[in-house]
Amino acid sequence: MIIDLPEGKEPIGYVWGEMVPGIGPAAATFAMAVYEHATLGLREFEAARLRVAQINGCLFCLDWRTDRDGTKVEEGFEAAVADWRATDAFDERTRLAAEYAERYALDHHGLDDEFWTRMLAAYSQAEVVELTMCLGSWLAFGRLNHVLGIDAVCVVPGH
Repeated sequence: MIIDLPEGKEPIGYVWGEMVPGIGPAAATFAMAVYEHATLGLREFEAARLRVAQINGCLFCLDWRTDRDGTKVEEGFEAAVADWRATDAFDERTRLAAEYAERYALDHHGLDDEFWTRMLAAYSQAEVVELTMCLGSWLAFGRLNHVLGIDAVCVVPGH
C-alpha cells in the first residue's frame, strides 16, 4: 500500500472516507448502490464484474463474490469469465456481459454497430445503461484500490 495507514485504521474506510471526506463517501455510496439496486441477473452481473476485476487486477475484487439472498455463482465461474469467448457455461446474456465488460475496459472506442446490435437484441436499453454504470463503478474503484495498493491489505469478510 502506498498510503500511510495510521495504526488501527481499516484501509478502505480510511482512504475512502477520512482522507477525502468530500469525495470518498459519495464514491462509496455510488459503489454500494451498484450492489444494492442492480436488477441484472446474478450471473450477468458477476460475469461483468469479474471480467473488470480480472482486467484491473484488484485482489479484493477478484476474491469477492456477490451474494443475492444467499446465492452466489458456482465455483469455477471466474475461470469461465476469463474464457468467455469459448466457455459453454454461459448463456448469450452472460457472455455479452463479459464481452461488454472487457471491451468497455480495454477498447471502448471499438464498440461498433455489430456489437450494439447483438447487445440490444439481448438487453433492454435500461439494462444497458445499468450495466454501463456498474462497469464504470467497477473500473474506476477497482483500479483505485489496486493502484493505491488498498486491495492487497483488505480482506473480504469471511475469508
